Amino acid sequence: MQETEVSIRDIHISDGSEEEDPMQSDDLFEEHQNSNNEQIVEAFRNLLLLHGQLPPKHGDRNTLLRFLKMRDFDLEKSKDAFLNYMKWRVGSKVDMISKEFKYEEYGEVKKHYPHGFHKVDKSGRPIYIERLGMVDLNAFSKATTIDRYVKYHIKEQEKTLSLRYPACSVASEKHVFSTTTILDVSGLGMSNFSKSARSLFMEIQKIDSNYYPETLHRLFVVNASSGFRMLWLALKTFLDARTLAKVHVLGPNYLGELLEAIDPSNLPTFLGGNCTCSDRGGCLFSDEGPWNDPNIKAKIQETYTTGDADPEEHTMDKVSENASAYQKEDSGKNMITLQKYASLKAAVKETQKRIEMLEMSLHETKRAMNGLAEIIETIKPSQTETTNS
Repeated sequence: MQETEVSIRDIHISDGSEEEDPMQSDDLFEEHQNSNNEQIVEAFRNLLLLHGQLPPKHGDRNTLLRFLKMRDFDLEKSKDAFLNYMKWRVGSKVDMISKEFKYEEYGEVKKHYPHGFHKVDKSGRPIYIERLGMVDLNAFSKATTIDRYVKYHIKEQEKTLSLRYPACSVASEKHVFSTTTILDVSGLGMSNFSKSARSLFMEIQKIDSNYYPETLHRLFVVNASSGFRMLWLALKTFLDARTLAKVHVLGPNYLGELLEAIDPSNLPTFLGGNCTCSDRGGCLFSDEGPWNDPNIKAKIQETYTTGDADPEEHTMDKVSENASAYQKEDSGKNMITLQKYASLKAAVKETQKRIEMLEMSLHETKRAMNGLAEIIETIKPSQTETTNS
């Protein structure tokens, strides 16, 4: 058993930067206090504004910072990723899915694909769990379609951004903007990775990595047997280096590491914890967490109402008293009116004209210098003349 544990731990992949522990540095609220991040977020915001491409409901600093981190703070690449995200939201009708999509087969799907959010870790982050070894793909395919499940997944992601993270922030009195995930892969092997499973995995991975980046804090893969190695080698090719650095692949002796991050009372019994949620149909059916607390939900709704915003589309700066005050200060500091935007745009155009004039002047100067050089070369005494004289 010990040999299996060692071999499984060898599967853990990092991006090679051992000095940077993503488990400790993933807290976006602490990160965006950094003056360098503040400056580059502001530069990113202004870049989008100057191009007229910053929608008011998705331009909060946390969203911008996530896309900056996604592209290693390269402004142009981050802009392209953000605009791709906004184009996807419109094309996929994400706001409509969030408000109107009804997943009637929810209960049946959960029976054949056990998954769900369940309470919080020791830092107040929501915990998401999947029991992949118990997935019945044939029954799942009869209960739903990939297209409908993807819409359900998008709706859940939007709920996490608009409700779960704000509720966790209120409950923990600190900013929460990432999730701790546990995948129980007991009995899972290469034979489970069928064509339909591969299609679903790739579609979900594409959505999460491109449109909801940097929301994963840590991923525990538990009960991984030696037979999981081949499947993991296939799966990890679809994951970027930043995600891989957050993955901990563990064998059957995983509990000690889980308990470092999660209190036993918040961990289901099937993972070694004490919780059963027997009155809610089981832990993965309960969706238990601060986001179901009526007082917290009322506080979040009050914040949104005060800000005259739709809670389904609002972003994470208004999540607690501290975060709300922080957002108001940021709004007062960074709000750019249409007049200011117009003047900035005019100033950029004027600067571009001046640059063009300077380039033309430089070009003429170069031509004059080249002509002078030719004249000098023509009148330069030859070596013979110099010797004779």
